[in-house]
Amino acid sequence: MRAIVHHEYGGADRLSIGDRPQPVPGKGEVLVGVRAAAVDSGTLHLLTGTPLMVRPYSGLRRPRFTIPGRDLAGVVEACGPGVVGFAVGDEVIGTANGSLAEHAVVPVKRLARKPASLDFAASAAIPVSGLTALKAIAAARIATGDRVLVTGASGGVGSFVVQLAVAAGGVVTGVCSAGKADLVRKLGATEVLDYAVDDLAAGAPYDAVIDIAGNTPLRRLRRMVTRTGAVVIVGGDQGGRVLGGMERTLAVALLGPFVRQRLKAVVAGERGADMATMVEHVERGDVTPAISEVYPFEEAARAIGDLAAGRVRGKAVIEI
Repeated sequence: MRAIVHHEYGGADRLSIGDRPQPVPGKGEVLVGVRAAAVDSGTLHLLTGTPLMVRPYSGLRRPRFTIPGRDLAGVVEACGPGVVGFAVGDEVIGTANGSLAEHAVVPVKRLARKPASLDFAASAAIPVSGLTALKAIAAARIATGDRVLVTGASGGVGSFVVQLAVAAGGVVTGVCSAGKADLVRKLGATEVLDYAVDDLAAGAPYDAVIDIAGNTPLRRLRRMVTRTGAVVIVGGDQGGRVLGGMERTLAVALLGPFVRQRLKAVVAGERGADMATMVEHVERGDVTPAISEVYPFEEAARAIGDLAAGRVRGKAVIEI
């Protein structure tokens, strides 16, 4: 089968198209014929091997997973022993250890049925970013009328968070670059701030701040919410070479139990049951995946390069 491959850590220039044996599903797994795959910041971390804290998982010196990507949408082509609930021919979404290939093996616990209302390209944008957004909204406990500040609002996770927060009844202020403000307004934000110019604290206090892949100190975020408000940290891509912004996540874990404000740190989840919940949101019209561009398979490296350069609005999707 054709696959996007890399054999050493680095940028998109290290990627090439290669041939790989078609995988065989094991117990509790299915073989998916991949129709589309999406990439996100997690793809970049595994591609570059940074921050260094990912190396025990991704490979100390060379990549353990030579096919990048996790999000996928496709069709079940074979089922391993013990598979229940899915059959050959089912259209599905899920996550794999290497989705940028013509085929991928997916455990059924990381699988859900594709939304009937979406094509494969849009569906592939849901799993990792959508589930991370779902966890962030749950942590924030947004109620009707709550004022919610969302940083990174134009990104893969942020575009879902804005829509889910609005669906929960929140009044959303989104933070992004000036060139992406139109997208964030379209997603449902009442107000949009330019992170390069505007004072993010000007509208404080908020009932919740959901900070996505940012680097604002926790103490400043806490000053931007009410005394019983929520600060939700989702990743952090601008930290040091070793921890890569995870210092704030550690601070939340240490401080959270001792303050009235709800301090939470969210990491990506990949449960099939949560994917099914996101599909329900899609079918109700609460959420529509924001797709920056659908790239042909041969231009997967360009998609990842655009993501690394900050040119992607929402999600970058690659057709297989």
